[in-house]
Parts: sequence; structure tokens; C-alpha cells
Amino acid sequence: MRARVNGAEIYFDVDGMGLVPEVDRMVERPVLFLLHGGPGSDHSSFKLNSAPLRDTVQLVYVDHRGSGRSAPADPATYTLDQNIDDVDGLRDHLGLERISVLGSSYGGMVAQGYAIRYPERVANLILVATAPSYRFLEDAQRIVSERGTPEQQRVCQWLWEGNFQSQQQVYEYYKAMGPMYSTKFDAGKLDKSWPRGIRNFEQLNAGFRGFLQTYDFIDQLPSITCPTLVLGGAHDWICPPNHSELIAEKIPRAHLKIFANSSHSIADDEPEAYLTAVRGFMTYCNS
Repeated sequence: MRARVNGAEIYFDVDGMGLVPEVDRMVERPVLFLLHGGPGSDHSSFKLNSAPLRDTVQLVYVDHRGSGRSAPADPATYTLDQNIDDVDGLRDHLGLERISVLGSSYGGMVAQGYAIRYPERVANLILVATAPSYRFLEDAQRIVSERGTPEQQRVCQWLWEGNFQSQQQVYEYYKAMGPMYSTKFDAGKLDKSWPRGIRNFEQLNAGFRGFLQTYDFIDQLPSITCPTLVLGGAHDWICPPNHSELIAEKIPRAHLKIFANSSHSIADDEPEAYLTAVRGFMTYCNS
């Protein structure tokens, strides 16, 4: 499905019932927007690792403007600020007064910004393997220099410089960095799943060359008042767990869970524990 939002065509998909029959009444389920990483990735991985949550919430998968199956837009609008406003535009398009939001990695940065800018629109917030400011870059670069192989250090230069030149380079990057992204990395599975995704490396470049070097929500996090769950991976190299800990420290009454056997890809590394945590949080918040 597609929606015209803030001058751009946004792709979204809906999974699960919004109204559920229970004996003599219909019960409304919360709507959970799923915001993907990147910048420039798409929603497709959520359909493998988060779809079972449809038994608890109605899922809305979103491709950020110009990403995935959303239509190309003005590259000047491929920004964190615009992605934040687009979430609210899609909420309004769907006629929803309030939404719950789950953001993973870069999507978690969008989700933080959304909860800060539109607090009255956020019912619940789930932040997965993300960071509250540009400072994650320094930590990630240090970890790669300390733990990365020469090949991993080489491909990371494309990321740090925002200098990917082709989809093939993006693939080479993820193939080399896979063991750092996931404790259960399987190169064969990557090869099979790669064609399902649609990646915009120009957006990735724009983020790492630009706004990811300057964004900072730390001082604004205490203004987030909705129930918040923060999930981090103990072995995460790009959004290390100290950043999840800082988010949970700054947001009043936030719940923090660090997954001992996960890196950045928590939903793939510990799928059952991830689903249990998200499902339990949403059930508790809406009971």
C-alpha cells in the first residue's frame, strides 16, 4: 500500500487485526509502527523476525521515503528530520490518534526523534539496538579498529566516509561485516535473503556523511513520558550497549534489557527472547 505523505509516496504494509472478536465484544489492538534501519534499508527483515507479534498488535511496516518500495523523492529530503515528520504524516493518513513505535538501529533514532517531537501521538516506544547521538560513531570506529579483520576495516571505510559507489559494494560490506552484526551470521542465508531487500546506498552515504555526524537527542530524552522499552545487544559493535544504557537512564521509567548473546541483530540472534520481551511489554502496557 502507498500513501502520499509530505510530498512523497511512502510504502507501508499492514499485518494483523486491528479489532479482535472476544466473546460478546470487539477488542481493539494497539498499532505498532516498525521503523527500519540504514539509512536506506527497508522493512523486509521485520517480516521474518517480527511478524509473530501480530498475535498481540497490528503491525504497520514502513519504508522511509526513497527507501525500499517507497518512491524516489528529492534527495535533499532524505534526512532524519524528514523521516520523523513522515512517521506522523503516515499516522495521520491512517486516521490514528496515537501509535506505538518500534525502531531498530537507524529506525530507533527516528523513533526517538518522533517521541520527542510528537509526544502526544506516541502510546508506547520500543528502541532496539540504537543510539541517542552521533557519539556512537566514535565507539563503532574504535571497536572495528580493535576487533575487526583487515577486510572488515577496509569495507568500513566506505561506511565512515559515506562513499559507497554501488549495490555490489553494499553487499561486500554486509558480507564482510556479517559476523560482527550477528552472533549467528550465516553467509549462505545472506546470499539467499539479499535479493529480497531493496537498499538505497545514496541514503546510506548521505546519513554517514551528514546528519548522523551531528544529531543528538541526549538532552531531550527526559521529555519522553510514554512507556519505553530499550533493547541492546551485549556484543553490538555499531550501537554498543552503553548507548542503550544511556537511553534508558535518560528516559523516565524506561525498561532496559541487554541480550547477552546478541550483537546488533537482536531479533535474529535471540529471536524467542526478543519476541517475548516485545510482546510482554506491549501486553503489559495495554492491559
